[in-house]
Order: sequence, then C-alpha cells, then structure tokens
Amino acid sequence: MTRKQAQSINILMADDDEDDRLLTVDALKESRVLNTLFCVEDGVELLEFLRHEGKYADAEKYPRPSLILLDLNMPRKDGREALQELKNDPKLRSIPVVILTTSKEEEDMLRGYDLGCASYITKPVNFEGLVDLMRALGRYWIEFVELPHE
Repeated sequence: MTRKQAQSINILMADDDEDDRLLTVDALKESRVLNTLFCVEDGVELLEFLRHEGKYADAEKYPRPSLILLDLNMPRKDGREALQELKNDPKLRSIPVVILTTSKEEEDMLRGYDLGCASYITKPVNFEGLVDLMRALGRYWIEFVELPHE
C-alpha cells in the first residue's frame, strides 16, 4: 500500500487563547507540516469565515478549510454551539472538525462526537507535546486521509 503524496491543506483554528494560537503556529512550523493556517477567536468568527461574511467576505483570501481545529471554551459562541451549527449546514458539514481543547470532561467528549467531530484531543501541556501532536495530525490528515473538496 502506498501513501499519497503529501500536499498542503488549509487549516482553520478557532481558539480564543492567543498564546495557544501562537504556540500552534510555532508547533506546526517545528513539525514541518505543509499547510496554511488561519485563526479565528470564537465561534461567531468561525462561522463568518466559513460563510464568507463580514471581514471574511473575500473567498480567495479566506478559502474553505480542509480541516478545522476547534476549541470548546470560547466567548460569544462556544465550540459546542459552533460545531452544532456547522454540522447542521449542508454546505459546511463535510469539513472535518478536530476538537482541540483543555476539557477532559467525558460529557464534552461524548457531545463532541455526537455533534459530528472527527476527533477529540486534549491539548498537550507543553510545547514538545504540541509539536508531536501537530506532526501526528499533519501526517494523518495530510498524508493518509482523503479530504473532500468544496
């Protein structure tokens, strides 16, 4: 069995914690994952990005992501609400969502899978763990998984 050629994908990260966003950017660079990473700060911005509304109206500048990294605990619209809305939208539901959160609550995990997330991952506690995670995510989502196109 041969692996497909690694390709660059668009990743959209929704996380209100600026440090987590910056660490993820650094971890992706360190892990040498080929991609373009876009970041939004909450569920409202996530859905605006996906629907090309407001400041995200330019679809060329803000393309449809191949993968979404979603934090659960965010202001305005949390990850749970955003995930539910996203998976209820026929135009968006095919985008895989990986919940990347500090929550270790069984209820959050079950609800995430119930709402249609592809994976549920608890954020690593240190940078090395995050680099390892980004490397593994990159290998899995870029080299192995066939992702839908728009």
